[in-house]
Amino acid sequence: MRVPRAEDQLALIETAPAQGFGFIFVLRTARAWWYSAWLRTLARFSRTYLGSFWLGLSNLLSVALLGAVYGAVFNIANPWDYVVYLGLGYTIWGFISLTVISASTLFSTRRDQLINNSLPAIFYCLEEWAFQVQTFAQSLVIVMIPILFIKPMLWLHALTSIWLPLINVLLFCFWITALMAVLGSRFKDVAQLMPILMQLTFLLSPILYKKEGLGSMAFVADLNPFYRILAPLRTALIDGDVYFRAEFATLFVNIILILIACYWLKRVRYNMPFWV
Repeated sequence: MRVPRAEDQLALIETAPAQGFGFIFVLRTARAWWYSAWLRTLARFSRTYLGSFWLGLSNLLSVALLGAVYGAVFNIANPWDYVVYLGLGYTIWGFISLTVISASTLFSTRRDQLINNSLPAIFYCLEEWAFQVQTFAQSLVIVMIPILFIKPMLWLHALTSIWLPLINVLLFCFWITALMAVLGSRFKDVAQLMPILMQLTFLLSPILYKKEGLGSMAFVADLNPFYRILAPLRTALIDGDVYFRAEFATLFVNIILILIACYWLKRVRYNMPFWV
């Protein structure tokens, strides 16, 4: 039997479909899962006049309404600062909350693809994560535009101070996507529980109000992992303050949890079709 030439072997490797769960797989398939997520956004708003602008507009209207109502309820002395505080917190929370809730039904909604395609399960986690990141980016930009006129310094902070807290938020949302996707496929009650849990967590998180307003109950916010990942990004945007020691510690934990989540996905890949 003829032994394939080195050039032929190299060509086969280059044209072979990407496989695996590691960093190389993420890079090789980056264009595929990122573009697939973008196509979902386009399909979601096809035949609409405003297109994906609806993502940011709905968020902006919610912030304006909540700011007006709760600013009056809490008797806020400086309503414009409160709108900035609320708008940024609400937008970041929306990203985290939608990521958790949608991930809990990810593999169930992708059942046919998981069974009939040879793509690793992590590809669907990457695509879902990219979809939520794109949604968050559009919402944040549209909210930041009016904030420019309220507090122009936020744009300077956005260019200089947010990068490490933002990276931590993005990494957190990726491993939570993988974790919730596996749990949601294995235990169907998770998909019913998470919307309730996220709503309760939202009410317990200092987003509509300041942390100081909790008084002796402030420890509730300190024990809330979603608020702990949200607060540094909001603080970096509003005040330009970054606590590098805490952020690098969070980065290290996020990387470890991503490795664990990827390893878990690899371990259960053959059980997944039976679960969904």
